[in-house]
Amino acid sequence: MLFDSFGRIHNYLRISVTDQCNFRCTYCMPEEEYACAGKDELMSAAEITKIAEEFVKLGVNKIRLTGGEPMLRKDFAQIVESLSRLPVELTITTNGVLVDKYLELLQKSNIKTINVSIDSLIETEFEKITGRNMFQRVWQNIQLLLNNGFEIKLNVVAMKGHVESEFENFLSLTKDYPLEVRFIEFMPFTGNHWESNKVITELELLELAKLNHEVKAIVAPAHSTAKKYQIDNNQGRIAFISTMSSHFCGDCNRLRLTANGKIKNCLFGKDEIDVLSAIRNNQSIENLIIKSVSKKHKALGGQFSTDYKEIKAESIINSSMIAIGG
Repeated sequence: MLFDSFGRIHNYLRISVTDQCNFRCTYCMPEEEYACAGKDELMSAAEITKIAEEFVKLGVNKIRLTGGEPMLRKDFAQIVESLSRLPVELTITTNGVLVDKYLELLQKSNIKTINVSIDSLIETEFEKITGRNMFQRVWQNIQLLLNNGFEIKLNVVAMKGHVESEFENFLSLTKDYPLEVRFIEFMPFTGNHWESNKVITELELLELAKLNHEVKAIVAPAHSTAKKYQIDNNQGRIAFISTMSSHFCGDCNRLRLTANGKIKNCLFGKDEIDVLSAIRNNQSIENLIIKSVSKKHKALGGQFSTDYKEIKAESIINSSMIAIGG
């Protein structure tokens, strides 16, 4: 099992399979032209599986595939089929555009839960945020997943001045559908022009919800990043990921593997350990994984204050979100 120096177990691996995306979301991709990793820089399907197997040997029992947009990989099916044979819970985060293409694969691979990123339910606003006129296709694919029995979580990046006008629309989804709408506090990454006054917190949104609804807390499972709530006894629920206003680092069990084969032990950490080169040189990566976990900081990558209003985004050493993986 993988324990860091603070006694936290690490059994959840998020694997970014590509840094390419068919959206250009403002909070994720830098405004300047972004150069995606070349084919030789990316992990191959076989290398992804080989690295994942090493993590599983060390106790990882949950793997999430992310990107970029993971379904853009031409060998996405090969990656999913291979990882689905491991003794892990396999999940995916996607923007939903290509779900219909891979529905049968997702069903065959025993994937139960899928997170879909969707930051607006208004077609014109959706296009402003993503840079693509794809709302109808994404919404149809969300419906497709629901109709086929998948557990769906909608990821909404909450930015002050944007989310408030659609907040009630998102809450209404929990009445009509058995899904979870998750509001994620806006986080700082290289190139995304983060400022503290753009953050709208869990408590602010919770108070907004309570103006018109009965809100009841739900006990979340261990290691959950989301605080969950029932609204008006609706069939769905809402949740808040309060990374900026109330971090959950004390119970963190997550590790990340970037598309170019580097371990990040924290979303906000500057430290990365290259395991892909070791794999290509036929070297063991067990000690590299253990080393990465042992170097994990107590909170927030050791880079900034727990008071998000004091954070100076320009002082943070990190990559853009698209390069790290969602």
